[in-house]
Amino acid sequence: MRRFLLTILASAFTLPAVAKTLAYGERIGMEVTIIKKSGIGTTHAKIITRHTRQNAIGYCRDYVGKVTEACIAKELKTPLHLKITANCKTGAFTTLYGANMLFKGRNTDGDAAGYLITDIESRQTLDGSGASSYGSTIEQFSALCPNRVK
Repeated sequence: MRRFLLTILASAFTLPAVAKTLAYGERIGMEVTIIKKSGIGTTHAKIITRHTRQNAIGYCRDYVGKVTEACIAKELKTPLHLKITANCKTGAFTTLYGANMLFKGRNTDGDAAGYLITDIESRQTLDGSGASSYGSTIEQFSALCPNRVK
């Protein structure tokens, strides 16, 4: 009986898990909250996110340097596709900006980019820089297909 009561007390005081976030851009605080994952690592990987007020506050605080209602409102209006998908076998995936990308594997050229990722529409390969959004793009693919990025 004592063990049962201790288990109940322990669960009553357990803190909720912290929500995981995913970067949608290269600036500090450019994050959305993951609300659902399915098929991770498969040909039908999917992550659904939400751009929350807390995400916007983090961006305003950490990047802009001042949290105001105007900053929060502007940040929440960022046009994002809140669902990303991937076929982890082929490497085809979508980003939070709605781009169709192709993960081609490890980059052996010694560039800044550790992996080759190409925008399917423009046929441009990301160069590893912040300007190409390489960091947030590889983070999104890695969240969908963790077995492809080591």
